[in-house]
Amino acid sequence: MTLLGYQIPNFTYPDVAPDQLFDAVAAQAEEADTSGFDTVLVMDHFYQLPMLGAHSNEMFEAYTLLSALAQHTSTVRLSALVTGNTYRNPTLLAKVVTALDVVSHGRAQLGIGAGWFELEHDSLGYEFGTFTDRFERLEESLNIVLPMLRGEKPTLEGKWYRVHEAVNSPAPLSRIPVMIGGGGEKKTLRMVAQYADESNIICAPEDIARKLKALDDHCTALGRDRSEITVSYQTSCVIAPTKEQAEQELEDAIARTPELSARRAGVILGGPKQVAQTYRKLLDLRCRRVHRQHARQRRHPRTRQPLGRDAGAADRGLITSRAQ
Repeated sequence: MTLLGYQIPNFTYPDVAPDQLFDAVAAQAEEADTSGFDTVLVMDHFYQLPMLGAHSNEMFEAYTLLSALAQHTSTVRLSALVTGNTYRNPTLLAKVVTALDVVSHGRAQLGIGAGWFELEHDSLGYEFGTFTDRFERLEESLNIVLPMLRGEKPTLEGKWYRVHEAVNSPAPLSRIPVMIGGGGEKKTLRMVAQYADESNIICAPEDIARKLKALDDHCTALGRDRSEITVSYQTSCVIAPTKEQAEQELEDAIARTPELSARRAGVILGGPKQVAQTYRKLLDLRCRRVHRQHARQRRHPRTRQPLGRDAGAADRGLITSRAQ
């Protein structure tokens, strides 16, 4: 799963014409591919999110973009961070992720969540439903998608989805790892314990230990070996040519999105290669401090290293880090 991931959440760039837009995105993925990142991720949205820009800003369909980026990269895994379950029938999602795995020669990763952006649903005609509805749909979807990705033929007569011996051919070239996004301690982390290889959370650093404790408790209740699950964490930093410009852009971003302050956004100078190098140095320092209380309670059964680390995110690309 993800050690250091580079997410591309924004596709609006000054002075980049529409016919040059994919080239600008591909250049980021190519540099991440050669700079020490192990995963390239994109948002699965059709409208830009309010904290990043106007909803009319440019947004690519995630899996079409990932399949194209597969042709411009060679080592990084490719994933949505995360797939909105409400946007696709689960059998279609299984086929799409499998196609990504085949065209990338075994580099697909499935990130998935319940979906949350109501404006997008209402405007484009996707059923939004209640909070409970979306989580019921997510769990039914996992009971269809995961068996299809594992070579099985699932049958389900559910409340939201109905399938009968669903076939997925060609099969994935590899075992596609599954990440569930979100930090809900009752529903989301229980699904992580039951279905996923990775939990991707966004929260204030002081909340991390509580989230990890909740995941531990769900694993215990379900009989799941906690050491099988990776935990990755998102936060934010700003990349700019000078310190002054980076600090100003950070202040502007916090003014637009106050929750960035709670995530303790930071500043790094340079491009993706410098960001990767910096965060690899920070992982064993900053993250041990963040998790020192939890680490005393839980260590990897083989390496005895602390479980759970956090890293940051860049202005053009979020950064996700993990420990086994």
